[in-house]
Amino acid sequence: MAGVPLRRAECYTHLPHASTMADLYDTLGLKRGASEAEIKAAYRKLAKQLHPDKTKDNPKAAERFKEVSAAYAILSEDEKRAQYDRGEIDDQGNPRAPFGFGGGPGGGAAEGANPFGFGGNSGGFSQSFEFGGDPSDLFSELFGRATGSGNGGANGFGFRPNARPKGADRQYRLAIDFEEAARLDPQRVTLAGGQTVDVKLPAGFTDGTKVRLAGKGDGGPGGNGDAIVELRIEPHAFFTRDGDDVRLTLPVRLDEAVLGAKVRTPTVDGPVTVTVPPGSSSGRVLRLRGKGFHRKGGERGDQLVTLAVDLPADDAELRRFAEGWTGDQRRNPRARLGV
Repeated sequence: MAGVPLRRAECYTHLPHASTMADLYDTLGLKRGASEAEIKAAYRKLAKQLHPDKTKDNPKAAERFKEVSAAYAILSEDEKRAQYDRGEIDDQGNPRAPFGFGGGPGGGAAEGANPFGFGGNSGGFSQSFEFGGDPSDLFSELFGRATGSGNGGANGFGFRPNARPKGADRQYRLAIDFEEAARLDPQRVTLAGGQTVDVKLPAGFTDGTKVRLAGKGDGGPGGNGDAIVELRIEPHAFFTRDGDDVRLTLPVRLDEAVLGAKVRTPTVDGPVTVTVPPGSSSGRVLRLRGKGFHRKGGERGDQLVTLAVDLPADDAELRRFAEGWTGDQRRNPRARLGV
């Protein structure tokens, strides 16, 4: 439903040792230069196959799911993707050689140096280590104990651990009855997993408005994505929408139009009685206030009832009346049209 995604022309000549990097595009089964839509589609396909709910007894699948989710977290964000393509961040989303102290290919540390390019095998960073936990905890593992947490959750060098990616959003389309849409009746929706939720229709919504249900999308390491529900108002047999107003053409008999009458008319809130003034012609509009769609401010539009005099196709008595009518036959009701 979004516009055609822009395709980027990427330059790779400056990427440090690209052939040896853990390539995020390969993780998703894509080539560099893939569009936003292709990245999203690839992630959704893999996430469905590898989701922990389907692969509970397969630790390799669970690990693969983490890799796929981490790759999508970077490639789905324009800024992070650009940084990755330029070689500024690695496949974990961490800066390459963050302190600018030389280092070997790929912006990492040279052989024999500490991981952050301080050189030598002595000093506070001389001890080698093996990190076997969650990659998102890497910086806190390196610096957290030495620097404390007085910077609002960031480590002492101003970096925050890379957040775990959430699951993909789910897209839904909800067809709403015209009268229920005007009244803002809550709508019950069954999601892909079988869960049933009630959707509150927002005042002032129009055909195509999207409602976001937080945490109702696919699962991921950082939590569930969202469900995005597109609202579609179904056509009605005799009501039409005009902005915040509802329009209706109401047939009336000749005697009701000539003499006036009280007649029943449908509204989105149920039938009501309206007064047809004497001498009403077809096209006369009656206004029923507060019988339209809800506005954002809380008020409602009106219902506009257009009268249409309905004559029988073959009524002998009416024909005799018209032939013998001696009223103002010289009046031209089409004069205002210039004919």
